[in-house]
Amino acid sequence: MQQSNQAVPEALAQFEQLPNSSFIRLPVIKRLYGVSGATIWRGVKNGTIPKPSKLSERCTAWNVGLVRAALAAKAGV
Repeated sequence: MQQSNQAVPEALAQFEQLPNSSFIRLPVIKRLYGVSGATIWRGVKNGTIPKPSKLSERCTAWNVGLVRAALAAKAGV
């Protein structure tokens, strides 16, 4: 069995159980959308991905509820 060189972030593994008020960081967003960080930021700029919140000077994170709504809209649900 081949081992992945990147472990699945716990927030991604538990995404369905997270409350809508939780926040997730860029590595989780990248995995949810299946795109690079640059593509995430382009999506934020053009409005297809929700804008993140600045939690501190060096900490940016996305609200789980907003991400769920955006993913549902993208899927047409």
